[in-house]
Amino acid sequence: MIDIKIFKAYDIRGIYPTQFDETAAETIAKAFFTYFSKQFNRKNLKIAIGGDMRLSTPSLSAAVKKALIDSGAEVIDLGLVSTPTFYFAVYKYGYDAGIQISASHNPKEYNGLKAVMNSAEGLIKIGRDTGMDEIRGIAESGEFVKNEMKGTVTTKTDVLEEDVDNAFEIIKPGKIKPLKIVADAANAMGGPFLEALFKKLPSCKLIKMNFDLDGTFPAHQADPLQFDTLKDLQKKVIEEKADLGIAPDGDGDRVFFIDEKGEVIPASLTTALIIKEVLKKYPGEKVGFDIRYIRSPMKATLDNGGVPVITQVGHALITETMHKEKLFYAGESSGHNYWRFAGGAESSIAVVLTILDTISETGKPISEIVNEIRASDESGEINFELESNDEARKKISLFKDMFKDGKISMIDGFSVDYDDWRFNLRASNTEPLLRLNIESKSKELTREKVEELRRIIMSDKK
Repeated sequence: MIDIKIFKAYDIRGIYPTQFDETAAETIAKAFFTYFSKQFNRKNLKIAIGGDMRLSTPSLSAAVKKALIDSGAEVIDLGLVSTPTFYFAVYKYGYDAGIQISASHNPKEYNGLKAVMNSAEGLIKIGRDTGMDEIRGIAESGEFVKNEMKGTVTTKTDVLEEDVDNAFEIIKPGKIKPLKIVADAANAMGGPFLEALFKKLPSCKLIKMNFDLDGTFPAHQADPLQFDTLKDLQKKVIEEKADLGIAPDGDGDRVFFIDEKGEVIPASLTTALIIKEVLKKYPGEKVGFDIRYIRSPMKATLDNGGVPVITQVGHALITETMHKEKLFYAGESSGHNYWRFAGGAESSIAVVLTILDTISETGKPISEIVNEIRASDESGEINFELESNDEARKKISLFKDMFKDGKISMIDGFSVDYDDWRFNLRASNTEPLLRLNIESKSKELTREKVEELRRIIMSDKK
């Protein structure tokens, strides 16, 4: 029996070993292989597997490997890799599919699986609209593809270095100045890729915090969206008089930055900065950003001759949009950054390299650089717990009635634009939550609108 609650919108994730264990991992891996076989209409599949540093990852990886070998797959074992490096390998080497054992930024007791398929357009991340329900059905039914031939396993260990080299080829940085950088890897998978990157940047000084891989997360949870986890990094940046602070998440597919004053840089401004730099080197390209905060990325795109595309929220959905719209790059307000060269998946290495190149080229502190591209004040995401998803839908309907006079978008949830402010209201994909994001021309107006919309959401109106 498999706990169906572990099947999330974009991956499989649960508490180990009560919700998710080796038996579940083996069963689900067989379901993945069966699904992949149907999609490719063949059984001779090359499937890469990788994993993070969690304590349960080795045994779960062994279970996944056994399932794939029993199914007849040619398994390429990437070993200990970040999720972006895993994506890079699947796409770069043309493997049919891949399975990553990781629970991303979740606490130590969790683990899970992320899966991708290769296609002519790029990577397809398995999620709610791209096979997850079918895979769950296969796992529950036990109706797996049969293969008389046993599979094989080969090991590939040089992927990270190739990932870094590839990022240099795409970003084309100039001469990186002798910058002082503080990075807090949270004892997770951001550490290895940062070390590999800075080996190629000997002029820079990397001050390392919590770089020893440890699946118990002794320093703090590896989730930079929880800004409390960034406090030690912020202090260290100021103490060291550093040029920049870097905070990747647990599996390395999200990254946040701290400016030289110790302030957290909003991810939308990181997106705007990258868009500006991308369009200098790749003029006229299409670039994307999610619906939550659009004004700074939109201005950066239009000011630099790019073509803007507003996306839904969610990494599988954005990767899908990357292919459909042929985007060169897209940024998300949660710290994900997507690149065409990575098959539409994340590359945190490319993000860090772009930021360092920009600081070096301009000679300006990062706080000044981001302030020059800031087009609005942002509230940060505000979550409201409701009794049910049905109540969340009713609240959104209420907003539709009350804000008819603005420019309305239904790209993801309900968004309204006015001249001096805008907001996005979305229901969570996985729990009864409403997520509110507001941006405006000033901090005062943002605070005013937060309170106004908070009162409406918390009212008894249905």
